[in-house]
Amino acid sequence: MVRRFLIFHFLLASAVFAVSGQTVYTPEKGSVERKAILDALRTPIERDLKQPIVFVTDNFKVQGTWAFVGGTPQTPTGGEPNYKGTKYAEAYDSGAFDNNFFAVLKKAGGKWKVTTYAIGCTDVCYSDWWRRFNAPKAIFPFTE
Repeated sequence: MVRRFLIFHFLLASAVFAVSGQTVYTPEKGSVERKAILDALRTPIERDLKQPIVFVTDNFKVQGTWAFVGGTPQTPTGGEPNYKGTKYAEAYDSGAFDNNFFAVLKKAGGKWKVTTYAIGCTDVCYSDWWRRFNAPKAIFPFTE
């Protein structure tokens, strides 16, 4: 009985240290992982913006099965997306919009899936995402 108790606690402690000890890194440009993350994000963002999008990333961090990505969406020719006819048009026209995107993704079943994303934030819209989605704080450039 004591032996089982000790083994259980040893395994539990090992799992906790393994999770907390995972390093934060930025996937290399051109890597399979980076492409998989950005492709998973591309589908909902292109659907929202109703046009093809290329991501210019300013923040790209991965830890374990979590990723945070932030930057600027662009057209394939390098221009700013046309927000006319999108749900962002009114905010864009009124000046309450910044040409940016932020997203949190989680890897499950070997595939990256978007947990949440935001487009056009004029503040630090992701500051509480680590808490809301139980994601590692270390992947975010700023948290509350």
